[in-house]
Amino acid sequence: MDKSKVNLIINVLMFFCVMAVTGIGLLMKYVLLPGRETLAMYGRKVDLFFLGKDRHEWGMIHLIIAFVFLGLMTLHIVLHWKTMWISYRRFIGNKVLRFALVVIVAVAGVFLVAFPLVVNPELRKSERKGSHQRENDKEKDTKKATW
Repeated sequence: MDKSKVNLIINVLMFFCVMAVTGIGLLMKYVLLPGRETLAMYGRKVDLFFLGKDRHEWGMIHLIIAFVFLGLMTLHIVLHWKTMWISYRRFIGNKVLRFALVVIVAVAGVFLVAFPLVVNPELRKSERKGSHQRENDKEKDTKKATW
């Protein structure tokens, strides 16, 4: 298979990955609502599913497709490296500036991928009461009433 056919296949696969990531993101945001929004919309907490999967399972699919896209993008860059490097050198003639931009882009890219792995979440006491917490509160109230 020649390089142009491989490039076409990679580009088509990247397009489908981006469309799938976008579509699944919209599905999770506007269709498979989180608990607090289902409570507001349906008057009670319900679990929403699409094709037998809830929003968390779709989130995992979303992540996997994003990783596939990242792999395809890396392959795309490798296959187009020579063209990209020639264009980059033509647009930015100063070697020091060229090097600085490469370092900045590389550091920013690593930061964007790695920061979720090193941050600590902020802990807050939940203000909403789910069905489990309401049952516990009822038990406490019952125990108080028997004293």
